[in-house]
Amino acid sequence: MKFQTNTLAIANLYALLSAINASVAPIVISLGGLAGAFLLADDKSLATLPVSGFNVGVALMAGPASLLMYRIGRQRGFMAGSLLGFAGIILAGVAIIEHSFIGLCIGLLIAGGANSFVQQYRFAASDYVDTPLKSQAISRVLIGGIAAAIVGPQIVMHNKDLLYPTPFAGAFLSGAGLFLIGLFVMTLLPHQIPEKQKIQRSDGRTKKDFIKDPTFVTAVLCGTSSYALMAFVMTAAPLAMVGCGFDVSEAALGIQWHVLAMFVPSLFTGKLISRFGQRKIIAAGLIILMMCSAVALAGITLEHFYLALILLGLGWNFGFIGSTALLTETYAAHEKHTAQGLNDSILFGSVAIGSLGSGVAYELMGWELMNWIAFPIGLICLSALFFLKQQQPSELNPAPSGTDA
Repeated sequence: MKFQTNTLAIANLYALLSAINASVAPIVISLGGLAGAFLLADDKSLATLPVSGFNVGVALMAGPASLLMYRIGRQRGFMAGSLLGFAGIILAGVAIIEHSFIGLCIGLLIAGGANSFVQQYRFAASDYVDTPLKSQAISRVLIGGIAAAIVGPQIVMHNKDLLYPTPFAGAFLSGAGLFLIGLFVMTLLPHQIPEKQKIQRSDGRTKKDFIKDPTFVTAVLCGTSSYALMAFVMTAAPLAMVGCGFDVSEAALGIQWHVLAMFVPSLFTGKLISRFGQRKIIAAGLIILMMCSAVALAGITLEHFYLALILLGLGWNFGFIGSTALLTETYAAHEKHTAQGLNDSILFGSVAIGSLGSGVAYELMGWELMNWIAFPIGLICLSALFFLKQQQPSELNPAPSGTDA
């Protein structure tokens, strides 16, 4: 099956937006914890709090972002998100210059709120395709992350000392311009009639109804676990690498390899899901995440860090895209804002806890012990997938064109 021409053009626009605006996340990931440690005098256990603030912002805005787009449409909603992101990243850069840890946390909290809009790109693209092609539409959008994996770390490496002797601020201020570029691209998006003019949200199921749906719960559990585990390990990785004597640029390069591994597989993940089904791809992702921890536990050389980060990104890609594709099968069109908002609120709330717990765990437990956490969580998710299969033996995803999956 192939995308129709207009659908392909829209998906490519969202992929371009993902390449631009998603580039801010690697900047936050690479420098958020290091900037926090720079601003903290003694106790470094809260160094990753700014990164956690970023993820908290995503969680807090997930529901409101979905509701805003329900009221004013996708295009205008995404524009509002870009302006929010620009303000947040500018504030973060100024906070570092002013040596304000609280200001950095607030700035990245606001930027995280903008990232909740970025996370909606995958759902927006899937609105334009039939069920059998949704996983491919989602993958196509995430392909834009390949460029983000290069642009973000390059901004870090070339601009981290732009405002020397103040470190990191230059990279944040440079990254703010990405949101303005994204704002221009958004003018090319199709103008949609706000959903509130077409349907009533009360026509669909409530959040309580979705929580009773085993397929919805499994999709949320696996997607949340994949993302939270990734954030938990990834957030501590730059701290662990610098703590082991590696340079900040080497840590940023490790994050670049990691983010590339997160998004390059999107070139084929959608096709793999179409062929093998969501559950098998999700299970593969969870197993790869556990392999990441096994590599991290095997040594602390630069090669071990890089390989672990690559596996971490690949496992996230399979787990997250597979879970998102599974999620899109659990709601009707007029229920999407409720389901998507609920999913992202739970998902990014957990990611925030994971990133904050990462800094505390690294300080209290160390890099080695914190990598053991992936194994029990992975087994719980694999068990949930197994029980879902017992309830619904036929694979949910592949379906003939024109039929329900």
